[in-house]
Amino acid sequence: MKRIMFSEDEILPVDNYDCIIVDEAHRGYLLDKEMGEVELEFRNQDDYVSKYRNVIEYFDAVKIALTATPALHTTAIFGKPVFDYSYREAVIDGYLVDHGPPLQVVTELSKEGINYKAGDVVPMYDPVTNEIINSEELPDDLNIEIDYFNKKVLNENFNRVALDQILDHISPIGKEKTLIFAATDNHADIVVRLIKEIYEDKGIEIEDDAVMKITGSIKDPLLAIKRFKNEENPTIVVTVDLLTTGVDVPEICNLVFLRRVKSRILYEQMLGRATRLCDDIEKTHFNIFDAVRLYEGLEKVTNMKPIVTRNSVKFKELIHELFQLDTEEKKKNHIDEIIAKFHRNKRKLKGKRLEEFKSHTNGKTPDEFINDLRNRNIKEMVEQIEKNKEIFNYLDEYEYNPRKIIISTHEDKVLETFTGYGKAKKPEDYLEEFGRFVNENINKIPALQIVCQRPQELTRAELKSLIQELYKHGFSEINLNTAYNQMTDADITADIISFIRQQAIGSTLIDHEERIRNAMKKVKGLQKWNKVQTQWLDRIEKQLLKESIIAKESFDTGAFKLVEVLKESINILEVS
Repeated sequence: MKRIMFSEDEILPVDNYDCIIVDEAHRGYLLDKEMGEVELEFRNQDDYVSKYRNVIEYFDAVKIALTATPALHTTAIFGKPVFDYSYREAVIDGYLVDHGPPLQVVTELSKEGINYKAGDVVPMYDPVTNEIINSEELPDDLNIEIDYFNKKVLNENFNRVALDQILDHISPIGKEKTLIFAATDNHADIVVRLIKEIYEDKGIEIEDDAVMKITGSIKDPLLAIKRFKNEENPTIVVTVDLLTTGVDVPEICNLVFLRRVKSRILYEQMLGRATRLCDDIEKTHFNIFDAVRLYEGLEKVTNMKPIVTRNSVKFKELIHELFQLDTEEKKKNHIDEIIAKFHRNKRKLKGKRLEEFKSHTNGKTPDEFINDLRNRNIKEMVEQIEKNKEIFNYLDEYEYNPRKIIISTHEDKVLETFTGYGKAKKPEDYLEEFGRFVNENINKIPALQIVCQRPQELTRAELKSLIQELYKHGFSEINLNTAYNQMTDADITADIISFIRQQAIGSTLIDHEERIRNAMKKVKGLQKWNKVQTQWLDRIEKQLLKESIIAKESFDTGAFKLVEVLKESINILEVS
């Protein structure tokens, strides 16, 4: 970027590249911003133009953008997608695993909120000093809802009772891994401690390193991630944002949400940590445990356009960059960015903080200080910024000091724990909805009719399309199996075809593996097969166990060139 936008000696030609491929294309840029009149007083329009977008558009080349979590930004810069391969398709095609319906834990506090009365004195935790201090008396009643649990208010009882329910379903021993999303670094520490205490209370002995926090604050997070991926321990990891993307640990089978998020992209990245296949542990799906009602709370939000292009950059870094620039125009634009950031931060200077600021500026208010800076020429501005570096350092310190967190000691208890099936809360309701959908659409969706009347004619493409249609209406194979097993106390894994036929024509629901093995047993008993033919039949059985359907044309090509081997002795697709 520097070579393109700031270099005066070496300028890359616009035709330097024929093709530019951008992976993780949702990252690294912000939308351009239309400024209002007030902002124009202290902000240059050019500062709002995304540097990343400038680089992309600078070169006269074909641009290819890749992302698993597209945002509005992606379309704005690269245009509409020319190819879309969804998570659902990847599951259907066997490249990723599905997840079961979430196990949701509802507690009294998560349902009713944490409530304080006017006049209450609230204990608060300062993450900078590690001190607990008391607030002044509250002027009004205060209600804190689930959205702010573990962020603005920390209640250990809520975390304990929720985890106590969830850990009944998670083993700390074995090859399956668990990833828990906490709200803050301090919250992650508490969760690690609670997990160890809860397992001890349950009489389950675990090694100390079986449960571990991995956040940016630990000594060597990359080494810890490698341990999580490659070693037996830890089996349970608590993180905040570090493991939401870019980390591939196929053994992750459980995701636990103890924090709410409103970003669709972040949520999908969280789920993405557990979607990888893992044949080594025979992973068929992953589980979701939801203690913060994330499923019902996640809103479809767009990414807000930023006011300042580099919102997270500290004054110290901006000032350091300023001294590296060599033209007045570049310095002017950079100073504009510093001033814009100052305007945003000055609104936070109130009370004691405002008095502290004035003590650094010989009594000047924030407006007086910045106006004095703006009324100078470029050279004098740079000198003033150099002279007043301590003031900007003070603002950095104030900006990055975390807010104090309310410490709640309210008692909590679990109200209910249930498996969520969308609108249906009970498994029997979910199966009833599925049956109603099948019977109402059997004459509207051709593939449904084929499954019920002529299953031997069903193609893989038709099955894939049918599965996608069912998913749009909230029905998946794994959810149907979970609901059926919960309702009947059975332990079977039926395929989607069996569920459809059961609801439509009353067929007996049979475990998928049992159905295939029975069918192949029938085939093998039809006549005496030679060794080569038997090996082929075994291969067919293995493939059918994976995907239910082998198209007829597959027998004539590739690995299943079978007509010659079996001498057309049998139509395998008609055996059921």
